Amino acid sequence: MTDTVNNQVRKRPGRPPKVKAEAQPVAEAVFEAPIVDRPPMRPPMREEDPRVLAARRAAEIRGHIGSMDEGSDDFAAPLAPDGWTYEWKRRTVMGQEDPAYQVHLARQGWDPVPTARHPEMMPGQGNYPTIERKGMVLMQRPTVINEEVRQAEHRRARAQVLVKEQQLNSAPDGQFERNDPRVRAAIKKGFEPMAVPKE
Repeated sequence: MTDTVNNQVRKRPGRPPKVKAEAQPVAEAVFEAPIVDRPPMRPPMREEDPRVLAARRAAEIRGHIGSMDEGSDDFAAPLAPDGWTYEWKRRTVMGQEDPAYQVHLARQGWDPVPTARHPEMMPGQGNYPTIERKGMVLMQRPTVINEEVRQAEHRRARAQVLVKEQQLNSAPDGQFERNDPRVRAAIKKGFEPMAVPKE
């Protein structure tokens, strides 16, 4: 801007004003998409025959529960992949978890079987990370480790039996040894079914 004093043009100090350029009209680009004739994304919805739906669902249920006469085993484990062993392990008792036992299982090499491997073992489309039944969880461990642990448990049990046999056949200090078969402890080894109390 300028000031006029006595017909003289005096410039103001500072930058000169900006001159606005007139906007040029922009030509609009017209894009026409090619018309493609394609079939509809899905067929029109129609109600399926309820008898067909019922028959299909009945076949699914029979596949899950098997024969009605044989009953059902809640703890029937699916076939484990090669190299793995499945076992049911305790997760809760009366609705309460036992963290110390869970740590013990983890140290022994037991991991929960992912539900994605056997989705038929859990209901619907729910978000269940593990397979659980009545406070038990299906767990897996490499078969090699499982066999090593079983052999170690067997050796420990045999050692306990041998210690008890030696205790029964040994004599306290100051007494004769029990080498004579007439005074040796008669130890019988065998397996018998354990009586189950009736409730």
